[in-house]
Amino acid sequence: MSLRDLLLPLPPRRLPHARAWNVAFRTAHLAAIGTLLGGHVFGVPHDQLIVWLWVSIGTGAALMAIESFATLDWLMQVSGLLVLFKLLLLLLIPFAWDARVPILYTVVAIAGIGSHMPGKYRHYSVYYRRNMRGR
Repeated sequence: MSLRDLLLPLPPRRLPHARAWNVAFRTAHLAAIGTLLGGHVFGVPHDQLIVWLWVSIGTGAALMAIESFATLDWLMQVSGLLVLFKLLLLLLIPFAWDARVPILYTVVAIAGIGSHMPGKYRHYSVYYRRNMRGR
């Protein structure tokens, strides 16, 4: 088996119960991000919020793993690139603490736009230069 077959299998792999895992981690992720953003907006102390930052990053990483299990092609699509960008922004927060609220609002805006944009854009691969839905 080649590295390409391992990372970009055809047909894509299927993760057992992927939908249930996705719903569970997405729910936890939304709760963590909401708690994190609200805490920062209302001035909750850093030591009470840092755990929510790491839960947000961890649940986001889990969602990325679920999406990319089938094939790493997902990371080359607009949806995958937006997720990588959001994760990078969250990782910036410990280093740009004074900008945390605008960064978190940006993450939420990217999430809302990315999740609800038409599939022809969301599933567009910048590598293959075509829509990957349905291949």
